[in-house]
Amino acid sequence: MPLKQALSIAEEKTLDLVEVAPQAKPPVCKIMDYGKYKYEQAKKAKEAKKNQNIMKVKEVQMSVKIEDHDFNVKVNMAKRFLENKDKVKVRIRFRGREIAHKDIAYDLMKRFAEEVKDLGQVSSGPSMEGRHMLMFITPTTDK
Repeated sequence: MPLKQALSIAEEKTLDLVEVAPQAKPPVCKIMDYGKYKYEQAKKAKEAKKNQNIMKVKEVQMSVKIEDHDFNVKVNMAKRFLENKDKVKVRIRFRGREIAHKDIAYDLMKRFAEEVKDLGQVSSGPSMEGRHMLMFITPTTDK
């Protein structure tokens, strides 16, 4: 339909002529209320943003020489973070000559991962970064 004819029909109905697909050959236009259209688009975008889950990274720090009760407190903290759908960063810091006993830290990380396996899975296993050993645990999704 010619542009002038489409504009006259839109004017007659007191609506707007909106170009929907400008890249098409020929360009596609619709006769609609542009204000209402913009409002509905904004409403859809807001609804999509509301349903989006933003994942934060929470950190749990411990030492190689951690006692059982303190370890359980850290595990409970990590479980609480995972229940809130947050990513958990487990950090073991080495002080002084403790760095020579990395095997103890690896065992501690395995034990930690085993304790929280029902709520999360290890996304990146234990790895050294300077004088710290890091491990990331992401929450399991229920879909």
